[in-house]
Amino acid sequence: MNEQPSLTDLSALAAIVAHRSFRKAADELGLSPSTLSHMVRTLERNMGVRLLNRTTRSVAPTEAGERLVTRLGPVLRELDAALSEVADFRSHPGGTLRINSSEIAARLLLRSAVPRFLARYPEVSLDLVTEGRLIDIVAEGFDAGIRLGEAVPQDMIAVRFGGEARFVAVASPAYLACHAAPRTPDDLKDHVCIRFRLPSGKPYRWEFAKHNQEMAVDVPGMLTLDHLELMTEAAAAGMGIAYVPDRSAQPYIDRGALVTVLDDWCPAIPGLFLYYPGHRHVPPALRAFIDVLRETN
Repeated sequence: MNEQPSLTDLSALAAIVAHRSFRKAADELGLSPSTLSHMVRTLERNMGVRLLNRTTRSVAPTEAGERLVTRLGPVLRELDAALSEVADFRSHPGGTLRINSSEIAARLLLRSAVPRFLARYPEVSLDLVTEGRLIDIVAEGFDAGIRLGEAVPQDMIAVRFGGEARFVAVASPAYLACHAAPRTPDDLKDHVCIRFRLPSGKPYRWEFAKHNQEMAVDVPGMLTLDHLELMTEAAAAGMGIAYVPDRSAQPYIDRGALVTVLDDWCPAIPGLFLYYPGHRHVPPALRAFIDVLRETN
């Protein structure tokens, strides 16, 4: 080894391996892909070993590169934590706060907590990423995640907000004019239902509960969607019965476009939680966001 690698070069390598892409890593680091490629070539030359296998379509770490990045992970996280602790001495939170959220939760935040937070802490840049799949927020570089309570990993610290939530079965008046409303979840087998495809690709089985009796129904239906808002719109258009969060359905219910069915089989659930790892230093920006979240509950 001719020269000790710099922290900048090592961080760049870790970003490339995490994204499996020079372009995505360059976007994260605010560099050009060509600059990033030059940094890696210099790092490999100084260390005397190839760290990445590159093709025109992909990039992947060699065995040596994988081992180096694996050992670097805890070091880089500890460095981030140390810098965050020093940042605590500033009078106001700053930097970037990255939160991974479901789309419905993000819509709720944008109506309440986010405007107040951004107005109060102008030095913070909020990066709010929405997606259906449940991810490892630590591995993906997020400060916190937001999901329904049942989906929060058990090793996380969770902060509840937004009150209780509820999934409801809904249909349009036009649909119910042609089909008798279901009285029990079993009746759904004789109805046209709008099915939901989970991020894993599997169809979601509708879950109901009443008097400590729980049922999961694999409903029939010709239409399957992967977006709850689209399911609500399809139900309002008379395409069948949908099972969606009450927050999605309520505007349609208020104007008479949808009617709930099976109300007594749709109990409230704990609702949304912001969660973050307890073993890491909590950045000042995240602490400030949690305070605002509690204010707007």
